[in-house]
Amino acid sequence: MRDNEKEMFPLVLENGDIIGAISRKEAHNGSKQLHPVVHLHVFNSKGELYLQKRPDWKDIQPSKWDTACGGHIAIGENVEIALKREVQEELGITDYIPKRIGQYVFESNCEKELIYVHKTTYNKVLHPNQEELNGGRFWTSEEIKSNLGKNIFTPNFENEYIRFFSNRE
Repeated sequence: MRDNEKEMFPLVLENGDIIGAISRKEAHNGSKQLHPVVHLHVFNSKGELYLQKRPDWKDIQPSKWDTACGGHIAIGENVEIALKREVQEELGITDYIPKRIGQYVFESNCEKELIYVHKTTYNKVLHPNQEELNGGRFWTSEEIKSNLGKNIFTPNFENEYIRFFSNRE
């Protein structure tokens, strides 16, 4: 399996205004054209954080642990619709209440994303999509903190964890 290089994403300004469109291939080839993404962090009532394991076929950060759910906003979608679609596709759930906790620009050596970050508390069983993910599990804050900087997590997840959750206890 591979990502669809021809999939189209909005090209945006840092305030989220759409100024054009780019393909997935263009978005990830080092052009650093800003495109929007949604993330959902899923906590359980014990305060543990669910992380997905990225499959080894992904074009960005294969085989690393990452945010419970993340995906690109498609042409014609708003943040809420994209989040709902991605969470249902990746985790198989629709009965959750997302809370938006921020947005920021993330830049790596191959891409630049405007990320809309959400969180939720969810205590039912998650059903990760086996075609899109290589499973997932809940992590304690101690497990996460002891593995930061060890190339286990995506840099994007580490950035968000430190920014939004590391002081949460």
